[in-house]
Amino acid sequence: MDLDTIRDVVVARGRADLAVVGEGCAVLAGGTFLFSEPQEELARLVDITALGWTALTATGDGLEIAATCTLAELAGAGVGRELGVEVLRAEWPGTALFARACRALVASHKIWRTATVGGNVCLSLPAGAVLGALVALDGVALVWSPDGSDRRIPLREFVLGPGRNVLGSGEVLRSITVPTRSLYARTAFRKIALAPLGRSGAVVMGRREADGHCALTISAATTRPIVLDFDGVPGDAEVRGAMAAIDPTLWFDDPHGAPDWRCHVAGVLAREVAAELRTEVGDGQ
Repeated sequence: MDLDTIRDVVVARGRADLAVVGEGCAVLAGGTFLFSEPQEELARLVDITALGWTALTATGDGLEIAATCTLAELAGAGVGRELGVEVLRAEWPGTALFARACRALVASHKIWRTATVGGNVCLSLPAGAVLGALVALDGVALVWSPDGSDRRIPLREFVLGPGRNVLGSGEVLRSITVPTRSLYARTAFRKIALAPLGRSGAVVMGRREADGHCALTISAATTRPIVLDFDGVPGDAEVRGAMAAIDPTLWFDDPHGAPDWRCHVAGVLAREVAAELRTEVGDGQ
């Protein structure tokens, strides 16, 4: 779609060029959402693709995923595909959630080559499956502030509601880091939708770490990703109790599913995820 209100496009080649980000301005990377509908409040776009951020970087803290990393690059990482000169470590089972999350989106593989991780996270929509996967892996966002400082925000605290997040005026998401303990964690994934190719009605992802800690993350069914933490893999009764404690106003309501249905199916999926995480590796896995 043509954006006929845009009067200026800035191609950022360094951090200083991001100083113009603010009111009436949007950050452009993949642009799959920006160009999908009118953006009448915008007069300027700041293109960050020329900043040259490496899509995926192994660091001492884990795996850093640039905001400009495409969904195709992220999904490829989840199956150990070669990315340029970098091959992700095969012993990181946590990356299996990447490709599964991308497949939970209503988007063709052509879109995968353009749409970005940062766009999915910053849109902060309930159906943001990549956002949900990175929350499930306990990712931490690195945000560049306009005064030149940085701040790190646990991704589970990033989204405030549908389309709302903690980014302030002029702030830009630089990357998300998935910690090493999550990369080595065992994971499980469940999804349900009202139509085979429709928007996900509920997505539940589980993470079981080496020390036994377990987290169940609910997305698509709620207005923001919800994380349920347990000292060990929970039984059905524990899952039911934790689900019952979720604020009822957080269950999302749209044509893709009523709140009571979403609450019910999310509970079923959460128990299935926990049951899978309870099994020992090799027992039919």
